[in-house]
Amino acid sequence: MGLTQDIGAATIDGLAYLGGLTRLAGAATRAMFGELFRERKLPFGRAIHQGMAVGVKALPILSLISFFVGMILALQAAYELRRLGALQFVASAVAISVTRELGPLMTAILVIGRSGSAFAAELGTMKVNEEIDALETMAVDPVRFLVVPKLLAMLIMMPCLTIWADTMGVMGGALFGVTNAGFTLGTYVHATMDALALRDIVTGLIKSLMFALVITMVGCQEGFRTGLGSEEVGKSTTSAVVMSIFLVILVDLLFTMLFYFGVTG
Repeated sequence: MGLTQDIGAATIDGLAYLGGLTRLAGAATRAMFGELFRERKLPFGRAIHQGMAVGVKALPILSLISFFVGMILALQAAYELRRLGALQFVASAVAISVTRELGPLMTAILVIGRSGSAFAAELGTMKVNEEIDALETMAVDPVRFLVVPKLLAMLIMMPCLTIWADTMGVMGGALFGVTNAGFTLGTYVHATMDALALRDIVTGLIKSLMFALVITMVGCQEGFRTGLGSEEVGKSTTSAVVMSIFLVILVDLLFTMLFYFGVTG
């Protein structure tokens, strides 16, 4: 009975957590679209500030990681393709792998570490310092003031970062292809364009939008749920990173299955 009770309690807690994420996402969506037609406009200035932090400042490390991952993919693909006498398909393997899967996923994990954790730490610190209570006392909606700018920034920046990660991943594969697989830069780019379909790129961009929603909601919810004391801020930040990675992988699996069965079904 103890094991059954533990499984049941964990299931209930998980469903309650997902319910909290859904409510927060609904409140943020209502604020984002409902306020567009009122006198009090959304805090777009804060959204721009968040976008700079989420997107522009992430470009150097994202470029480096994506470039190296593209090279690794090319090396691993070439190892097997050379045995089959099909080394010319290295460009296709790298392009499809990066655009469909690794580009969005690498971007999401990087953004979780940089921004998702920062969201939880920021809101958690505000919760501990009773700043969120102060906003409510002044009749300022914390979701509208704090969550919506982050969500706007993420929804805009995540697809942009994903496209950049895809480009750098392909360039990393191109470096290997030009130096070790007999390609010229022109032939590698041509092979990449032949291998890719619009569906491959759109698949990655749709995933990136869903990842943006998940990362923002988890980071903000963990911040709002922070208990009293500075130690709780660290716990909330850790929990935000762990839960974001888990849910991003789960969403990635669900959408990959959806696209797979939608294409082959």
